[in-house]
Amino acid sequence: MLDAILWLVREMGMGFYNFFYAITHPGLWLSWVWNGLASTDDKKALMRFIYYGASRELFFVFLDFFLILTALGLWKRRVMWGTVIAYEKFANTLGRTAAWAGLIMVLQQTMVVFLQRIFRVSEIAIGPFSPFGYKLWDGFTLIAKDLSWWGEELKLYNAIIVTLCCAYTFIQGGHVRVDLVYARLRFRRKKLVDMVGSLLFMLPMMLLIWKYSWPFMWRHLITPAVSASDRLELMLRKAIVVRWNVETTGFSPSGFDAYFLFKVLLVAFTATMIMMAITYFYRSLLAFREGPEAETKYLDKDTLGEGEEVYEGTH
Repeated sequence: MLDAILWLVREMGMGFYNFFYAITHPGLWLSWVWNGLASTDDKKALMRFIYYGASRELFFVFLDFFLILTALGLWKRRVMWGTVIAYEKFANTLGRTAAWAGLIMVLQQTMVVFLQRIFRVSEIAIGPFSPFGYKLWDGFTLIAKDLSWWGEELKLYNAIIVTLCCAYTFIQGGHVRVDLVYARLRFRRKKLVDMVGSLLFMLPMMLLIWKYSWPFMWRHLITPAVSASDRLELMLRKAIVVRWNVETTGFSPSGFDAYFLFKVLLVAFTATMIMMAITYFYRSLLAFREGPEAETKYLDKDTLGEGEEVYEGTH
């Protein structure tokens, strides 16, 4: 038991050291951003960036800052409220923007069906001389893809909505909940359940997904492939031959060929939900301390207007 405590304290202390070492030596892990993969050192920097992006070292840096922010929030509530307001504003803005992908998806599907059934076209073009995707003249075409490409791309819009609107939907209270005992609890006990759920279920699950989705994304962007189980020494040896190899293989020869974007969205989803778990914990903690009036304090919820509450799920 004592050894475990000493290990935890040592790792948390190293978290501060690793953070300050990283920001004072950016070239060791970021030189590939401004130099590309011009040299072996730049390739090693990329491999360090990938390795530490889902490492134990990063976890303890994250834990250190979470504990510091929590301690500051307990001392000065406006710090915790500021964190809640800032992230909920970001998540709401991101979700409301990403939700427009639903309209684009519907319009594009309509265009695909219309052009396929009415004009019997084999490809859809976008340009000044391509009204509604129908190419009248070969010149000035911005993009022209096979009909199957546009049809398969619809999955990307759906993925954008699912991944980037998840935190926004959580804030709006739009996720389906299976409630067995929660509704019968008193207010403060509900907040305790929310805090325990966010810290012991939601946050660990999101961290686990991040652990594997981060290298999963990179294995579709570079070669040789990396794995969540790779050690730093192995990845630095791979750096000698590393190069960009962005996934552009579709399910059909002329189909959608940017499936790497789905991996990027998975990482973005995990990052937003990690912050959502922390924000939800802070809001529940503040409501636990301040009372029921704090449950919706500074909460920016969508509304259909007065008299439409029944359609908002607030009845």
